[in-house]
Amino acid sequence: MDKPVIGLIGAGLMGHGIGLNILKAGYPLVVVAHRNRGPVEDLLAHGAIEAPTIADLARQCEIIHICVSGSPQVEAVIGGEGGIAANAAAGAIVIDCSTSDPVSTTQVAKLLAAKGIAMADAPLGGTPAHAAEGVLGAIVGADPETFSRIEPVLKTWSNNIMHLGPVGLGHRMKLINNFIALGQGALLAEAMAIARKSGLSTEQFDQVIGTSRMRNGFYDTFMKWTLERDENAHRFTIVNAHKDMRYLSNLAIDVGAVNPVQATVRNSLGAMEAAGQGERFLPMLADFVAHTNGLTPEE
Repeated sequence: MDKPVIGLIGAGLMGHGIGLNILKAGYPLVVVAHRNRGPVEDLLAHGAIEAPTIADLARQCEIIHICVSGSPQVEAVIGGEGGIAANAAAGAIVIDCSTSDPVSTTQVAKLLAAKGIAMADAPLGGTPAHAAEGVLGAIVGADPETFSRIEPVLKTWSNNIMHLGPVGLGHRMKLINNFIALGQGALLAEAMAIARKSGLSTEQFDQVIGTSRMRNGFYDTFMKWTLERDENAHRFTIVNAHKDMRYLSNLAIDVGAVNPVQATVRNSLGAMEAAGQGERFLPMLADFVAHTNGLTPEE
């Protein structure tokens, strides 16, 4: 049986790796231009086909991945005359791999359903390196029929597929996951500042926390910036982190949840973005919190 034609919108850090693994598995892949031509050119060199527009891609593809920065971008590629909803054939499936606002996801899914197009949300767990290796996590929301159709494709780039239930649950769980991670980052940054003001060094902080039950994978990559100045260990920008926490605030409002801790984490990230440091990476929040406490970098 012929494999379905797969589309990819957003061949960035994560999308590039996803696209490569789809091609390696023998699926035909159609991509559209990205602001960074490098990943697109590499996918073309590996056998992908470039579509001139999103509308053209939508007309060619049976399963379309979207890997963009957030819900406004997802809504832009799905809606309008040139979008997926107006141009994909009935029976097509859209997989949103972005970390999106679940409130928006529900609305977009209804728009697509009215056109006979199914939707799954499959936000990612992992890094660009994991994407390249084909070992990302996929937190999936989809109806059973849609999931059965997309599962073979998801397996080309994910080794941990978690189907939680209907569309929208993937994005809800991804935001909750990110809240836990970003909460750890905010907590570590503040704890290190208090430690330093108390006369302790970050090395002493790590000597205790880094050998305790509180050490985990997040701790290791977060601390590599403070201890080793390795900016590549945890490449997640403050802009994206703040965006995710705004989305989670929207979800909390939508479901009527009380979220005082999450609001504090969101504001911590928002303060750093407001200070013009939004493009710095999450571990650098430790520097920002240290500076607000009147601390200078350790020698």
